[in-house]
Amino acid sequence: MAKSINKRKICFPIMSRVHYARQKYLLSLLNKHPNIDLQLVVGGSVLLDKYGERFIPAMKKEGLNINETITNVIDGGNHVAMAKTAGLTALEFANSLHKLDPDIVLIRGDRFEQLAMAMTAAYMNKTIAHIEGGDVTGTIDESVRHAITKLAHVHFVTNEDAKKRVIKMGEDPNMVFNVGSPDIEFVSMLDSKVGNGIDSNIGVGYNLDFKKPYLVIMQHPVTTEKNNGKNMEILLKAIDDLNMQAVWFWPNSDAGTKDMAKAIRSYRENGKLKNNKIRFVTDILPENFIKLVEQSAAFVGNSSAGIKECSYLGTPFVNIGTRQDGRLRAENVFDVDYNGPAIKRVIKRQVSHGKYKASDLYYKKDTSKKILDILNSVRLHSQKKFHEA
Repeated sequence: MAKSINKRKICFPIMSRVHYARQKYLLSLLNKHPNIDLQLVVGGSVLLDKYGERFIPAMKKEGLNINETITNVIDGGNHVAMAKTAGLTALEFANSLHKLDPDIVLIRGDRFEQLAMAMTAAYMNKTIAHIEGGDVTGTIDESVRHAITKLAHVHFVTNEDAKKRVIKMGEDPNMVFNVGSPDIEFVSMLDSKVGNGIDSNIGVGYNLDFKKPYLVIMQHPVTTEKNNGKNMEILLKAIDDLNMQAVWFWPNSDAGTKDMAKAIRSYRENGKLKNNKIRFVTDILPENFIKLVEQSAAFVGNSSAGIKECSYLGTPFVNIGTRQDGRLRAENVFDVDYNGPAIKRVIKRQVSHGKYKASDLYYKKDTSKKILDILNSVRLHSQKKFHEA
Protein backbone atom coordinates (compact mmCIF):
# COMPACT_ATOMS: atom_id res chain seq x y z
CA MET A 1 0.00 0.00 0.00
CA ALA A 2 1.37 3.42 -0.95
CA LYS A 3 2.11 5.71 1.96
CA SER A 4 0.37 9.04 2.30
CA ILE A 5 2.22 12.05 0.88
CA ASN A 6 1.14 13.98 3.98
CA LYS A 7 3.26 11.89 6.27
CA ARG A 8 6.44 13.38 7.68
CA LYS A 9 9.32 11.57 6.02
CA ILE A 10 12.18 10.64 8.35
CA CYS A 11 15.34 9.11 6.90
CA PHE A 12 17.50 6.98 9.20
CA PRO A 13 20.85 5.73 7.82
CA ILE A 14 22.19 2.42 9.14
CA MET A 15 25.90 2.06 8.46
CA SER A 16 26.90 -0.35 11.23
CA ARG A 17 25.28 -3.01 13.39
CA VAL A 18 25.00 -0.64 16.36
CA HIS A 19 22.80 1.79 14.42
CA TYR A 20 20.16 -0.91 14.13
CA ALA A 21 20.82 -2.72 17.41
CA ARG A 22 20.75 0.32 19.67
CA GLN A 23 17.78 2.03 17.99
CA LYS A 24 15.68 -1.07 17.40
CA TYR A 25 12.74 -0.01 19.57
CA LEU A 26 12.79 3.56 18.25
CA LEU A 27 12.75 2.29 14.66
CA SER A 28 9.79 0.07 15.49
CA LEU A 29 7.82 3.04 16.87
CA LEU A 30 8.69 5.25 13.91
CA ASN A 31 7.74 2.49 11.48
CA LYS A 32 4.31 2.00 13.06
CA HIS A 33 3.38 5.66 13.55
CA PRO A 34 0.49 6.69 11.27
CA ASN A 35 1.92 10.14 10.55
CA ILE A 36 5.51 9.10 9.84
CA ASP A 37 7.07 7.56 6.75
CA LEU A 38 10.28 5.88 7.93
CA GLN A 39 12.97 5.69 5.25
CA LEU A 40 15.92 3.36 5.88
CA VAL A 41 19.19 3.76 3.99
CA VAL A 42 21.47 0.81 4.64
CA GLY A 43 25.15 0.56 3.78
CA GLY A 44 28.59 0.40 5.34
CA SER A 45 29.60 -2.72 7.23
CA VAL A 46 25.96 -3.87 7.50
CA LEU A 47 26.20 -4.99 3.87
CA LEU A 48 29.45 -6.89 4.48
CA ASP A 49 29.02 -10.58 5.29
CA LYS A 50 31.75 -10.37 7.94
CA TYR A 51 29.83 -7.85 10.04
CA GLY A 52 26.18 -7.84 9.08
CA GLU A 53 24.95 -11.09 7.58
CA ARG A 54 22.26 -11.48 10.25
CA PHE A 55 21.03 -7.92 10.34
CA ILE A 56 19.27 -7.52 6.99
CA PRO A 57 17.08 -10.63 7.57
CA ALA A 58 16.42 -9.44 11.14
CA MET A 59 15.28 -6.01 9.96
CA LYS A 60 12.98 -7.53 7.37
CA LYS A 61 11.56 -9.92 9.95
CA GLU A 62 10.71 -6.89 12.13
CA GLY A 63 8.75 -5.42 9.23
CA LEU A 64 11.31 -2.71 8.47
CA ASN A 65 11.45 -1.77 4.80
CA ILE A 66 14.87 -0.90 3.40
CA ASN A 67 14.35 1.96 0.96
CA GLU A 68 17.91 2.32 -0.30
CA THR A 69 21.19 0.43 -0.07
CA ILE A 70 24.48 2.17 -0.75
CA THR A 71 27.84 0.57 -1.47
CA ASN A 72 30.26 2.90 0.25
CA VAL A 73 33.03 0.87 1.90
CA ILE A 74 36.61 1.10 0.62
CA ASP A 75 38.38 -1.97 1.96
CA GLY A 76 41.78 -1.71 3.57
CA GLY A 77 41.29 -1.04 7.27
CA ASN A 78 43.59 1.99 7.23
CA HIS A 79 43.29 5.79 7.39
CA VAL A 80 43.27 6.31 3.62
CA ALA A 81 40.47 3.75 3.19
CA MET A 82 38.54 5.36 6.04
CA ALA A 83 38.82 8.84 4.50
CA LYS A 84 37.87 7.58 1.04
CA THR A 85 34.90 5.71 2.52
CA ALA A 86 33.67 8.97 4.04
CA GLY A 87 33.97 10.68 0.65
CA LEU A 88 32.19 7.87 -1.17
CA THR A 89 29.48 7.89 1.50
CA ALA A 90 28.74 11.55 0.77
CA LEU A 91 28.48 10.86 -2.96
CA GLU A 92 26.20 7.83 -2.58
CA PHE A 93 24.03 9.32 0.17
CA ALA A 94 23.43 12.46 -1.91
CA ASN A 95 21.77 10.27 -4.54
CA SER A 96 19.60 8.57 -1.91
CA LEU A 97 18.57 11.88 -0.34
CA HIS A 98 17.68 13.36 -3.72
CA LYS A 99 15.52 10.32 -4.50
CA LEU A 100 13.82 9.98 -1.09
CA ASP A 101 13.50 13.72 -0.33
CA PRO A 102 12.98 13.30 3.45
CA ASP A 103 11.82 16.04 5.79
CA ILE A 104 14.27 15.00 8.54
CA VAL A 105 17.53 13.06 8.48
CA LEU A 106 17.99 11.30 11.81
CA ILE A 107 21.64 10.52 12.56
CA ARG A 108 22.99 8.51 15.45
CA GLY A 109 26.38 8.69 17.08
CA ASP A 110 29.88 9.57 15.97
CA ARG A 111 31.06 7.36 13.12
CA PHE A 112 32.86 8.88 10.14
CA GLU A 113 30.12 7.79 7.71
CA GLN A 114 27.58 9.68 9.81
CA LEU A 115 29.61 12.88 9.51
CA ALA A 116 29.64 12.53 5.72
CA MET A 117 25.88 12.06 5.77
CA ALA A 118 25.30 15.04 8.05
CA MET A 119 27.38 17.22 5.74
CA THR A 120 25.44 16.00 2.71
CA ALA A 121 22.07 16.54 4.38
CA ALA A 122 23.09 20.06 5.45
CA TYR A 123 24.09 21.04 1.92
CA MET A 124 20.77 19.66 0.65
CA ASN A 125 18.84 21.85 3.13
CA LYS A 126 17.45 19.02 5.24
CA THR A 127 16.52 19.28 8.91
CA ILE A 128 19.04 17.11 10.77
CA ALA A 129 18.31 15.44 14.10
CA HIS A 130 21.20 13.93 16.05
CA ILE A 131 21.08 11.21 18.71
CA GLU A 132 23.83 11.12 21.36
CA GLY A 133 25.53 14.46 20.86
CA GLY A 134 27.56 16.20 23.56
CA ASP A 135 29.37 13.15 24.94
CA VAL A 136 33.15 13.21 25.29
CA THR A 137 35.53 10.38 24.45
CA GLY A 138 39.24 9.93 24.01
CA THR A 139 39.46 9.61 20.21
CA ILE A 140 38.68 11.27 16.87
CA ASP A 141 35.11 10.09 17.44
CA GLU A 142 34.61 13.00 19.83
CA SER A 143 35.56 15.52 17.14
CA VAL A 144 33.24 13.79 14.68
CA ARG A 145 30.40 13.82 17.22
CA HIS A 146 30.82 17.56 17.88
CA ALA A 147 31.04 18.29 14.14
CA ILE A 148 27.71 16.51 13.60
CA THR A 149 26.27 18.58 16.46
CA LYS A 150 27.22 21.79 14.63
CA LEU A 151 25.49 20.53 11.47
CA ALA A 152 22.37 19.28 13.27
CA HIS A 153 19.25 21.27 14.12
CA VAL A 154 17.62 18.99 16.70
CA HIS A 155 19.61 17.28 19.46
CA PHE A 156 18.64 14.18 21.45
CA VAL A 157 21.25 13.88 24.20
CA THR A 158 21.50 11.07 26.74
CA ASN A 159 22.50 12.94 29.91
CA GLU A 160 22.52 16.38 31.49
CA ASP A 161 26.28 16.91 31.10
CA ALA A 162 25.97 16.32 27.36
CA LYS A 163 23.06 18.77 27.15
CA LYS A 164 25.15 21.51 28.76
CA ARG A 165 28.01 20.90 26.31
CA VAL A 166 25.74 21.07 23.26
CA ILE A 167 24.28 24.36 24.47
CA LYS A 168 27.80 25.71 25.13
CA MET A 169 28.58 24.95 21.47
CA GLY A 170 26.05 27.61 20.50
CA GLU A 171 23.04 25.39 19.86
CA ASP A 172 19.49 26.60 20.49
CA PRO A 173 18.56 25.41 24.02
CA ASN A 174 14.98 24.90 22.82
CA MET A 175 16.26 22.29 20.37
CA VAL A 176 18.33 20.28 22.86
CA PHE A 177 16.40 17.46 24.56
CA ASN A 178 17.74 15.21 27.32
CA VAL A 179 15.73 12.08 26.50
CA GLY A 180 18.09 9.42 27.85
CA SER A 181 19.71 6.65 25.85
CA PRO A 182 17.70 4.55 23.35
CA ASP A 183 20.37 1.88 23.89
CA ILE A 184 19.52 1.52 27.57
CA GLU A 185 15.79 1.73 26.99
CA PHE A 186 16.14 -1.28 24.67
CA VAL A 187 18.10 -3.18 27.33
CA SER A 188 15.48 -2.37 29.96
CA MET A 189 12.78 -4.00 27.84
CA LEU A 190 14.51 -7.35 27.45
CA ASP A 191 14.25 -10.44 29.59
CA SER A 192 18.01 -10.83 29.48
CA LYS A 193 18.15 -13.78 31.84
CA VAL A 194 16.55 -16.20 29.39
CA GLY A 195 18.98 -18.43 27.45
CA ASN A 196 22.42 -17.36 26.29
CA GLY A 197 23.73 -15.25 23.48
CA ILE A 198 25.51 -17.64 21.11
CA ASP A 199 25.59 -21.27 20.07
CA SER A 200 28.01 -23.53 18.22
CA ASN A 201 26.81 -22.23 14.83
CA ILE A 202 28.08 -18.72 15.48
CA GLY A 203 31.76 -17.83 15.32
CA VAL A 204 34.78 -20.11 15.51
CA GLY A 205 36.80 -21.61 18.31
CA TYR A 206 36.00 -22.89 21.78
CA ASN A 207 32.47 -24.07 22.62
CA LEU A 208 31.65 -22.27 25.83
CA ASP A 209 30.02 -23.85 28.84
CA PHE A 210 27.59 -21.15 29.96
CA LYS A 211 27.27 -22.74 33.36
CA LYS A 212 30.84 -21.61 34.05
CA PRO A 213 32.17 -18.01 34.22
CA TYR A 214 33.15 -16.35 30.94
CA LEU A 215 34.36 -12.96 29.72
CA VAL A 216 33.08 -10.85 26.82
CA ILE A 217 35.86 -9.06 24.93
CA MET A 218 35.22 -6.14 22.56
CA GLN A 219 38.32 -4.21 21.54
CA HIS A 220 38.08 -1.74 18.62
CA PRO A 221 40.76 0.29 16.83
CA VAL A 222 41.70 3.72 18.14
CA THR A 223 42.13 5.62 14.89
CA THR A 224 44.47 8.26 16.34
CA GLU A 225 46.92 5.68 17.70
CA LYS A 226 49.51 3.59 15.85
CA ASN A 227 49.85 0.55 18.12
CA ASN A 228 46.50 -1.16 17.54
CA GLY A 229 48.08 -4.46 16.50
CA LYS A 230 50.56 -4.52 19.38
CA ASN A 231 47.86 -3.57 21.88
CA MET A 232 45.64 -6.36 20.59
CA GLU A 233 48.42 -8.89 21.11
CA ILE A 234 48.96 -7.64 24.68
CA LEU A 235 45.28 -8.19 25.41
CA LEU A 236 45.23 -11.61 23.73
CA LYS A 237 48.14 -12.80 25.84
CA ALA A 238 46.55 -11.47 29.03
CA ILE A 239 43.24 -13.25 28.36
CA ASP A 240 45.06 -16.43 27.36
CA ASP A 241 47.13 -16.34 30.57
CA LEU A 242 43.95 -16.10 32.67
CA ASN A 243 42.81 -19.46 31.26
CA MET A 244 39.19 -18.29 31.37
CA GLN A 245 36.39 -18.79 28.86
CA ALA A 246 35.90 -15.77 26.58
CA VAL A 247 33.69 -14.60 23.73
CA TRP A 248 35.82 -12.29 21.59
CA PHE A 249 34.08 -9.94 19.15
CA TRP A 250 35.91 -9.03 15.96
CA PRO A 251 37.05 -5.37 15.85
CA ASN A 252 34.98 -2.92 13.81
CA SER A 253 35.98 -1.62 10.37
CA ASP A 254 37.70 1.62 11.47
CA ALA A 255 41.28 2.44 10.54
CA GLY A 256 43.57 0.08 12.43
CA THR A 257 41.34 -2.97 12.11
CA LYS A 258 43.72 -4.60 9.62
CA ASP A 259 46.54 -4.62 12.19
CA MET A 260 44.21 -5.92 14.90
CA ALA A 261 42.83 -8.69 12.71
CA LYS A 262 46.38 -9.69 11.76
CA ALA A 263 47.33 -9.87 15.43
CA ILE A 264 44.37 -12.12 16.22
CA ARG A 265 45.07 -14.48 13.31
CA SER A 266 48.77 -14.63 14.09
CA TYR A 267 48.15 -15.40 17.75
CA ARG A 268 45.44 -17.94 17.01
CA GLU A 269 46.98 -19.72 14.03
CA ASN A 270 50.69 -19.69 14.87
CA GLY A 271 50.48 -21.74 18.03
CA LYS A 272 50.72 -18.88 20.54
CA LEU A 273 47.48 -19.78 22.32
CA LYS A 274 48.30 -21.81 25.42
CA ASN A 275 44.74 -22.28 26.66
CA ASN A 276 42.28 -22.41 23.80
CA LYS A 277 39.15 -21.20 25.60
CA ILE A 278 38.28 -18.31 23.30
CA ARG A 279 35.45 -18.17 20.76
CA PHE A 280 35.77 -15.46 18.09
CA VAL A 281 32.53 -13.90 16.85
CA THR A 282 31.85 -11.22 14.22
CA ASP A 283 28.24 -10.35 15.03
CA ILE A 284 25.15 -11.53 16.87
CA LEU A 285 21.64 -10.12 17.11
CA PRO A 286 20.99 -7.31 19.63
CA GLU A 287 18.88 -9.37 22.04
CA ASN A 288 21.48 -12.12 22.14
CA PHE A 289 24.28 -9.65 22.73
CA ILE A 290 22.51 -8.27 25.80
CA LYS A 291 21.90 -11.77 27.14
CA LEU A 292 25.56 -12.61 26.63
CA VAL A 293 26.81 -9.49 28.40
CA GLU A 294 24.31 -9.69 31.28
CA GLN A 295 25.39 -13.22 32.17
CA SER A 296 29.14 -12.67 31.76
CA ALA A 297 31.60 -12.46 34.63
CA ALA A 298 33.01 -9.25 33.16
CA PHE A 299 33.09 -7.17 29.98
CA VAL A 300 36.60 -6.29 28.75
CA GLY A 301 37.82 -3.86 26.09
CA ASN A 302 37.11 -0.33 24.89
CA SER A 303 33.51 -0.41 23.64
CA SER A 304 30.94 2.10 24.86
CA ALA A 305 28.74 -0.91 25.66
CA GLY A 306 30.91 -1.35 28.75
CA ILE A 307 30.11 2.20 29.82
CA LYS A 308 26.41 2.28 28.98
CA GLU A 309 24.77 -1.14 28.68
CA CYS A 310 26.97 -2.65 31.37
CA SER A 311 26.15 0.18 33.78
CA TYR A 312 22.46 -0.65 33.56
CA LEU A 313 23.08 -4.42 33.74
CA GLY A 314 25.57 -4.09 36.60
CA THR A 315 28.17 -6.04 34.62
CA PRO A 316 31.78 -5.32 35.68
CA PHE A 317 33.69 -3.50 32.92
CA VAL A 318 37.47 -3.44 32.44
CA ASN A 319 38.04 -0.36 30.27
CA ILE A 320 41.35 -0.58 28.40
CA GLY A 321 43.14 2.41 26.90
CA THR A 322 41.91 5.85 25.87
CA ARG A 323 38.92 5.22 23.57
CA GLN A 324 36.32 5.98 26.26
CA ASP A 325 38.24 8.74 28.08
CA GLY A 326 35.86 11.35 29.49
CA ARG A 327 32.68 9.27 29.20
CA LEU A 328 30.19 9.66 32.00
CA ARG A 329 30.40 6.36 33.85
CA ALA A 330 28.97 4.41 36.77
CA GLU A 331 30.86 2.49 39.46
CA ASN A 332 31.08 -0.69 37.35
CA VAL A 333 34.00 0.72 35.31
CA PHE A 334 37.66 0.15 36.16
CA ASP A 335 40.29 1.73 33.87
CA VAL A 336 43.60 0.16 32.89
CA ASP A 337 46.32 0.81 30.30
CA TYR A 338 47.82 -1.66 27.80
CA ASN A 339 49.88 -3.56 30.32
CA GLY A 340 49.48 -7.33 30.48
CA PRO A 341 49.97 -7.88 34.23
CA ALA A 342 47.75 -4.89 35.06
CA ILE A 343 45.00 -6.11 32.73
CA LYS A 344 45.03 -9.55 34.33
CA ARG A 345 45.00 -8.07 37.82
CA VAL A 346 42.02 -5.79 37.08
CA ILE A 347 40.04 -8.54 35.36
CA LYS A 348 40.53 -10.81 38.37
CA ARG A 349 39.43 -7.97 40.65
CA GLN A 350 36.29 -7.28 38.61
CA VAL A 351 35.35 -10.96 38.31
CA SER A 352 35.86 -11.37 42.04
CA HIS A 353 33.69 -8.33 42.74
CA GLY A 354 30.76 -9.71 40.77
CA LYS A 355 27.69 -7.73 39.81
CA TYR A 356 27.42 -4.04 40.61
CA LYS A 357 24.25 -2.23 41.55
CA ALA A 358 22.34 -1.37 38.37
CA SER A 359 22.71 2.29 37.38
CA ASP A 360 20.14 4.61 35.77
CA LEU A 361 22.87 7.00 34.64
CA TYR A 362 21.81 6.73 30.97
CA TYR A 363 18.24 5.56 31.46
CA LYS A 364 15.07 7.61 31.20
CA LYS A 365 11.55 6.30 30.83
CA ASP A 366 9.91 6.50 27.38
CA THR A 367 13.06 7.64 25.57
CA SER A 368 11.96 6.49 22.13
CA LYS A 369 8.44 7.84 22.51
CA LYS A 370 9.83 11.24 23.43
CA ILE A 371 12.09 11.22 20.38
CA LEU A 372 9.18 10.17 18.16
CA ASP A 373 6.87 12.90 19.49
CA ILE A 374 9.51 15.58 18.95
CA LEU A 375 10.34 14.38 15.43
CA ASN A 376 6.65 14.39 14.57
CA SER A 377 6.10 17.98 15.70
CA VAL A 378 9.39 19.87 15.58
CA ARG A 379 9.68 22.85 13.25
CA LEU A 380 11.42 21.95 10.00
CA HIS A 381 14.26 24.32 9.17
CA SER A 382 17.65 24.27 7.50
CA GLN A 383 19.20 27.60 8.51
CA LYS A 384 20.84 27.74 11.95
CA LYS A 385 22.07 30.59 14.09
CA PHE A 386 24.70 30.58 16.81
CA HIS A 387 23.10 31.09 20.21
CA GLU A 388 25.25 33.01 22.67
CA ALA A 389 25.41 31.49 26.16
